[in-house]
Amino acid sequence: MNDVKKTERVNQKKRTRVELLRTARQLIEAGGHPSVAEVADAAGISRATAYRYFSTPDEMVHEAVLDAVADSVRLPDNLAMSGSVEERLDEMVAQIFRMVAENESVFRTFLATSITNDTQVRRGGRRLPWLAEALEPVRPRLSKEAFDRLIHGLSMLTGIESLVVLRDICNVDPQEGERIVRWSAQAMLAKALAEETSIARE
Repeated sequence: MNDVKKTERVNQKKRTRVELLRTARQLIEAGGHPSVAEVADAAGISRATAYRYFSTPDEMVHEAVLDAVADSVRLPDNLAMSGSVEERLDEMVAQIFRMVAENESVFRTFLATSITNDTQVRRGGRRLPWLAEALEPVRPRLSKEAFDRLIHGLSMLTGIESLVVLRDICNVDPQEGERIVRWSAQAMLAKALAEETSIARE
């Protein structure tokens, strides 16, 4: 196979995968939990082809959610270049919360899938590097243990889990939920920095 044909084949595979995930997300957003076969039929792609990309519905749901959000969360250039850690964290936490709120039905389906999935698909992996990027300016000031603890604490605020608690348990609207999450993130950051300052003075 020459290079041109190889490139065309790779691009076709990418297009097929994108179309399957796009269709899966549409069905999920409509409140469904589609099978691989149902997504293939809706996308006009053969079931045999679809199963070569995704062996289980849970795997497809997982990938559909991640693909939907992968490119939507990033620090603006001005904050990435010269923003304070407080500004960087506030922006990152706000973006993640809004992204989850805007795709709530998709993420709730994802949460239900992960709870019942026997293969234990790992969840939440993307929020960790997002948070690490936001906190990069204070990495030298914190011990590795303190830095990791801060990221792990913040990860509890930046996902569908926090939205479920705020909406279903606390009965607050998304706007107030965002304010609570952003306030909590700043409190965690301030606590981590204060503890390290106290240790350094001892």
